Amino acid sequence: MAGMIRKRPGLELLAKAALLAAFVGLGAGISSAQPIEARADHQQRDALPNSATKPAESMAAVTPSAPPATSDAKPVRRAAALGPYYVDFRARTASTYGHAFVWYGKTSEKQVEVAGLAPAGDEVPYILGHIMFVPSETGATYGDLDEQYLTASYRVYLDEADAKKVFAYIKHQQETSPLWNAATANCTAFIGRIATFMGLNAPFHLLKPEEYVNRLRELNGGRKMVHLEPGRG
Repeated sequence: MAGMIRKRPGLELLAKAALLAAFVGLGAGISSAQPIEARADHQQRDALPNSATKPAESMAAVTPSAPPATSDAKPVRRAAALGPYYVDFRARTASTYGHAFVWYGKTSEKQVEVAGLAPAGDEVPYILGHIMFVPSETGATYGDLDEQYLTASYRVYLDEADAKKVFAYIKHQQETSPLWNAATANCTAFIGRIATFMGLNAPFHLLKPEEYVNRLRELNGGRKMVHLEPGRG
């Protein structure tokens, strides 16, 4: 191309003129873009104080990189986004094969309710419960509130309306489970009935508590939120 331009001076002059026009145009574009960008930044800064007075849904329009409008803004808790209430299916260590039970309550409160099925008393009822039915207890037992004994946990969340029904069902199970037996009316069967009422798939109850809770999570794909079927409860 260089040889062709030297032989034809007219084309050389035309090429230089086009190149000069391109540089001029580029410079004009840059100089005109700067005020636009500055105005956009100025408009965004002016908009932030106004957006702080609007409802929460309007804040979604603010980009993640924009600073918070006020220092009072608080991050949304993940648990609250899933549901304000929960049921936590848990397993812990014990002198033999462990114990399964549930925690339930409100995510914003530290206090929890505990429900499970265990033989009432010490070692003798436990041993007899492997060959016959023995009196039970359905509240918290030793170790249920201690995290160091925890071996498995599967927590699911509920809205307020469903939580009232589920919590009432748990209390009903406590009131109507007077006996314990290692093979039939045991701790895994107890929490399995709660899971089934909530619409979850429950595994066979003759599993060790840790294995049972982990299997419960697997059968439900790690599902985090539960909605009861219409008419349930």
